[in-house]
Amino acid sequence: MTALQSIVRGTGGYLPERAVTNDELSKMVETSDAWIVQRTGIRQRHIAADDEMTSDLAVKAAQRALDAAGLTPEDIDLIVVATSTPDLTFPATATLVQQKLGITRGAAFDMQAVCSGFVYALGTADSCLKNGIGTRALVIGAETFSRILDWSDRTTCVLFGDGAGAVVLEAVPADEAGGRGVLSSSLRADGTHWDKLYVDGGPSSTQTVGHVKMHGREVFKHAVAMISDVIGDVLEKTGHTTGDLDWFVPHQANLRIIEGAGRKLGIPLEKTIVTIDRQANTSAASVPLALWLAAEDGRIRRGDLVLLEAMGGGFTWGASLVRW
Repeated sequence: MTALQSIVRGTGGYLPERAVTNDELSKMVETSDAWIVQRTGIRQRHIAADDEMTSDLAVKAAQRALDAAGLTPEDIDLIVVATSTPDLTFPATATLVQQKLGITRGAAFDMQAVCSGFVYALGTADSCLKNGIGTRALVIGAETFSRILDWSDRTTCVLFGDGAGAVVLEAVPADEAGGRGVLSSSLRADGTHWDKLYVDGGPSSTQTVGHVKMHGREVFKHAVAMISDVIGDVLEKTGHTTGDLDWFVPHQANLRIIEGAGRKLGIPLEKTIVTIDRQANTSAASVPLALWLAAEDGRIRRGDLVLLEAMGGGFTWGASLVRW
């Protein structure tokens, strides 16, 4: 069997039209722009319109990724959507994306690893393609996190936003990839920490959607060590060091976590893609949105070595190393 490599053909993203500033939030809950910026680095977030569902955001990001790749929906035979805010309990949001794009072949399923979802989805899609399950994949992170926020809880409602990002992966013979593609992924989980970041609802427990609950200090305490763990793993697997990196694309949860991870790993801020100030934490969408913006503005270029990482509720955490 010919060895295959999953290469990135294109990226896409979508942010809802409505942007909500910190000053606007300060009229809803007891907070201020200065308080939010100092503790998180966030200045605004985008909120989906009432008639926009997660699948709608995902489709817009997916179409832009297809356009960037010079492909059409007919070229896709695998869709993996990372989301914690699906349109429905079932079917999978990926199947709704498939339907809206007019695709009737291949496989489509959701990945639920909260903020780590896109990194989990990328590793899963890469494995599928390398094993002959599909030839071209849409890997999407999409969230309408505003739907599960308690807008009277200032500790959580200021942190999150809505959006979607997507990449097109294509399986090509490894000897034709020219060293490009997903080089390695490392995925972790530790369910003993589930109650530090969770939603207090669900079909089997309360039959309600519920709201986000978070013990911020506990999450912060674990974040940098967990991120460093998986980054070290993917670098060791590939024989690279942080000095080899062209770009670091972290999950956009908190600017202090991003800066702390960079200091510990020796990755300078000028090599780090930061979008949290404009988008807040879009959960599974944050990494692909950052990828899209950095590819669109020309920072990430063909041949660049790009490191992705994320940590989310569960706890889950993971990293991927990609040669662009």
